[in-house]
Amino acid sequence: MRLSVATKLGTIDARSMEMKLMTFEATVPLAEPALALSLFGTRDQNLRVLREALGVTISHRDSEVRISGDEPAVAKATQVFEQLKELAQRRGEVALDDVKQLLAGVTGNVALVAFESIDVASPSRTVKPRTAGQARYVDSIHQHDIVFSVGPAGTGKTYLAVATAVEALKHRLIRKIVLVRPAVEAGESLGYLPGDLQAKINPYLRPLLDALHEMMSHDQIKRFMEQDVIEVIPLAYMRGRTLNEAFVILDEAQNTTVAQMQMFLTRMGEGSRMVVAGDTTQIDLPPHTRSGLIDALHRLQDIEGISIVHLSKSDIVRHRLVQDIVRAYEDATRSNGAKKPRR
Repeated sequence: MRLSVATKLGTIDARSMEMKLMTFEATVPLAEPALALSLFGTRDQNLRVLREALGVTISHRDSEVRISGDEPAVAKATQVFEQLKELAQRRGEVALDDVKQLLAGVTGNVALVAFESIDVASPSRTVKPRTAGQARYVDSIHQHDIVFSVGPAGTGKTYLAVATAVEALKHRLIRKIVLVRPAVEAGESLGYLPGDLQAKINPYLRPLLDALHEMMSHDQIKRFMEQDVIEVIPLAYMRGRTLNEAFVILDEAQNTTVAQMQMFLTRMGEGSRMVVAGDTTQIDLPPHTRSGLIDALHRLQDIEGISIVHLSKSDIVRHRLVQDIVRAYEDATRSNGAKKPRR
């Protein structure tokens, strides 16, 4: 019995020695000690994410980061750290989103895309795509005069469009920004709204204004609106206009009729760009009314110069529960055989 125990202990010791021999270590030198604070994040949150995701041990000593674990994990962690170090040297800081993005690339969850920041007016605000789908969307806006963006809530359809519009205005690629939304109530009647015209339409246009306030200061927005550089208007007010050198964004486009969509698109003048954003699962039009967005997606898909970008659940960047909520509703729709959105 003792011999058996000794034999088993000897086997365990041999395996332990073998595991130790299989542990790999890599080092990433830090030329400046201050880089460590940027790399590790608040309360070492960046290190914790890397450790949990890759199963490696990470320590910092003598101006270098030491990474140990099995060989593939160490190689991936080293690759992430080298790229994070480059970001910290260039920008002076590293965000948790940067860590997650680079991790997704090395682990193969999504293609590793270099997501460039959008140059908005506020120097203290960094706006950039956070997923490969969002990066594709921003790239389409930069390369095409008309872009249709279709996807669920939280995928950045409106937010990124407003950011690229502010960027274009800042670099004087356009002379004005026009933010447009159909005044359609989402399944409930608001009844009589008090106040002047601006007060009546404000609830419909609030999401666009919220996005704008993320990019620019209140005083700057107020001044631009007074100078007619920025317009935030209901869709009905677009009729009869021609917009030259303007960046025009139509939000909640699924709630336009076919005639309204045609009217909107034909407002485009020389040197202008248009972004049409909507979610075809959230149509609030009267029954048997065809959505102008769905009609346009079919009708215009083969026209050169028009890009159609489809975003998905994987592009949602709101609270982590939003993806689960969207998935739950989709699963319920499939299992219950619910009616499809009006086409």
